[in-house]
Amino acid sequence: MTLVAGVDSSTQSCKVVVRDAETGRLVREGRAAHPDGTEVHPSHWWSALQSALADAGGLSDVAALSVGGQQHGMVCLDEDGEVVREALLWNDTRSAAAAASLTGELGADTWAARIGLVPVASFTITKLRWLAQHEPANAKRTAAVCLPHDWLTWRLRGTGVLSDLVTDRSDASGTGYFDSVSNEYVPDLLALGLGRSDVVLPRVLGPAEFVDGPVRLGAGAGDNAAAMLGVGGGTDVVVSLGTSGVVTATSDVRAEDPSGIVAGFADATGRYLPLACTLNAARVLDATARMLGVDLARLSDLALSAKPGAEGVVLVPYLEGERTPNLPDATGALHGLTLTNATPANIARAAVEGMLCGLAVGLDALAEQGADVTGVRLVGGAAVSPAVREIAPTVFGVPVTVPAPDEYVANGAARQAAWTLTNGTTPPEWTLAESTRYEADAVPEIRARYGDAAQRYLSR
Repeated sequence: MTLVAGVDSSTQSCKVVVRDAETGRLVREGRAAHPDGTEVHPSHWWSALQSALADAGGLSDVAALSVGGQQHGMVCLDEDGEVVREALLWNDTRSAAAAASLTGELGADTWAARIGLVPVASFTITKLRWLAQHEPANAKRTAAVCLPHDWLTWRLRGTGVLSDLVTDRSDASGTGYFDSVSNEYVPDLLALGLGRSDVVLPRVLGPAEFVDGPVRLGAGAGDNAAAMLGVGGGTDVVVSLGTSGVVTATSDVRAEDPSGIVAGFADATGRYLPLACTLNAARVLDATARMLGVDLARLSDLALSAKPGAEGVVLVPYLEGERTPNLPDATGALHGLTLTNATPANIARAAVEGMLCGLAVGLDALAEQGADVTGVRLVGGAAVSPAVREIAPTVFGVPVTVPAPDEYVANGAARQAAWTLTNGTTPPEWTLAESTRYEADAVPEIRARYGDAAQRYLSR
């Protein structure tokens, strides 16, 4: 039996799965935590990877490995390969003003047409603009710029040579200076961000390409592209409820949305991955449970005990700012409270409905870009909640399929690693976990009330 490993280096932790390259059967797995914060020294990711690999039994019998990682994080290296400063993660919003400036300088239509993206604080290019403006000495020291999964793959290679940095098309497409149609970096956009373009950027590998390391190392992928490869999304739109909320689908053409709601990313197979993202997903439920003094299981029970629409209570869940819509400095708000409806059950229900309504905005945006939103596949940590599963169809208005909980980013990376061992033009077919289907009548007033509350927030 040939074994492959997949890594998910996410915001909160590092997960490793070791699977049978032919069937995808799980053989063993491991994990380790990452520190909190929106800026983290990459050495913590490396330590966590070593711990997770050891927890998963090591690599001595593994033939190939690929890394899936959180997108957009800015990792700056000096000419000796040393980290210049702590990495700014995707959810660090300090570059919001830089994003607005970059958008204004070229215009949203031009950005969307050139690279399929309109700058927001998540993207690497905005973080480079922030670096150049606020830490010019660090910007001057920067000799190479890469992303979290690129840096981990490079560390696994062990050469320490900047020109050995590699990435894949999916992660490169989220930087703000890569054209996923021509598959080339765009130097003038890089210079618009950093102030110069004479830095080393990772070489972009094809989907099944690999480089040498302790084992064969695949190109890796951004976390969303790896998850799509791991879950086998098919024709469904995939909604992922992790730290962030993600709505995505596979497409043969790149999205070009000047509103900036849909990002025209690339996927891990040579196609495209139109994607809408919210900053607030699973942690909305965490925060609500903490506020109500209950655990997540009890929060789910409370939410299901309330009527659809929570008797008019609406949560606008912009607890960490928001990306869809682009409101990096926003805060959350509860609307519609009265003496009779201000109950724990209604607040719990409003939290679930509000989180899902935020994702439904992304569903609508994908539909406008041509996605076929006739079914949703729901994954991520918050998808284990019975309330989330049962309420989702009433908000989304389509059937919802929930695969068994699994490490889909790591699984997708492992499937890519298995692909490097074949001569195929497509990744190997693996047996996917069984799924449960949820259907319910749509309740339009949930979306309508949420829309009214969000609009009141937007007009403040």
